[in-house]
Amino acid sequence: MKVQGEYCLPLPQPAAWDLLLNTEVLSRAIPGCESLEPAAPDEYEMKMKIAVSSIQGLFAGRVRISEKTPPASYRLEIQGQGKLGHVRGGGVLQLAPDGAGTKVTFAGDVQVGGLLASVGERMLDMTTKMMIKKFFNALVAQAQKLADSRSGGP
Repeated sequence: MKVQGEYCLPLPQPAAWDLLLNTEVLSRAIPGCESLEPAAPDEYEMKMKIAVSSIQGLFAGRVRISEKTPPASYRLEIQGQGKLGHVRGGGVLQLAPDGAGTKVTFAGDVQVGGLLASVGERMLDMTTKMMIKKFFNALVAQAQKLADSRSGGP
């Protein structure tokens, strides 16, 4: 399944880059994330709950960041396994100045297998889009707090 989209973060590009690599921020922003711990340079172990339709379960896996070109882009690879099957994906995040903020564009692929794949492509597509939207909405909120604190706002 293909995933792609774009969001605007209300921060200058270097600050948006730092936000997108901050494990504390990411662990709060990733829907269902229970833990995100460093395992090696640019590699993290993650545990998260995934729910699709009436199927839900705990997944454990790794997140790897590669091909970093600060503050413009990096490649993100994710793989996870659980009782419900497996998830594997990868893609590129690109950051570009957009006025006072930063436009974040992403494009990649996600594959699922096992019981999780049995819910059907349409349901998986809807759930994936919902999770991406929740993730970026949480990131925008974190970015807004950071922007407000930098400008002396509320």
